[in-house]
Amino acid sequence: METTKIEQIEFDLLLEAIYRRYGYDFRQYSRASVKRRIQHHLIKSEIRTISGLMSKILYDETLFQALFFDMSVTVTEMFRDPWFYLTLREKVIPFLKTFPFINIWQAGCATGEEVYSLAIILKEEGLYERANIYATDFNDAALEKAKSRIYSLERIKEYTINYQKAGGKNSLADYYRAQYQSVIMETSLQKNITFANHNLATDGVFGEMHLILCRNVLIYFNRTLQDRVLSLFRDSLLYNGFLCLGSKETIHFSDVKKEFRVFAPKEKIYQCKKEKFDELAFS
Repeated sequence: METTKIEQIEFDLLLEAIYRRYGYDFRQYSRASVKRRIQHHLIKSEIRTISGLMSKILYDETLFQALFFDMSVTVTEMFRDPWFYLTLREKVIPFLKTFPFINIWQAGCATGEEVYSLAIILKEEGLYERANIYATDFNDAALEKAKSRIYSLERIKEYTINYQKAGGKNSLADYYRAQYQSVIMETSLQKNITFANHNLATDGVFGEMHLILCRNVLIYFNRTLQDRVLSLFRDSLLYNGFLCLGSKETIHFSDVKKEFRVFAPKEKIYQCKKEKFDELAFS
């Protein structure tokens, strides 16, 4: 029991040290999830204690970046949950088509597979040229990967199946070229995408959006941080704008739920109904 208490103190101090030294706030992330990733990093780096890890990363930014990479969740794929993208295509896109332009925020974009999936759907539905897409993450390495447009050839078969299930109108191969053991997405898909560093735990409102996608990110936060982020999304959405969460995520525990209506329950798509914005602002 005493050892467990000491480890908890070490853990708390490590998260506080990361925040105070580097500005990344993991203090309100899901404790179980963060602990697993730190323990994995300790084993990999052959550092025996959390205290030992803390003393090293405080003085060596390179060692911190290695830890930060392990603590950042970059699990993603193209057209992840195809049924979500099919509903987005069939029910949300027709609504967005009625406006002269749209702003979209893909929050927690990781290495970019999902933002390129979105770009493909927008192209196929004739909406891409009227869209400004802001793809954000707090992991600069992940953002650089996203900007490169380069992905493993090994996963293309899986991505192609996802694309077809998501209502794809062409061949996924139309949107990339193969080179050695990689594929590179077409340059045109990136034309209206702006990649930027944004930390959901510490940063503020991100523009006035018609559509926000943040799928499978909130599951790594505790309830306090989830509530903060949902409030941030509410304040970033225009009246009638859409919020898309992951399949295991919900707004129902949060105070913001009264300002949304459930648009597609299975797909976790919500429509903002807050009154403080004039409805005309959305047009």
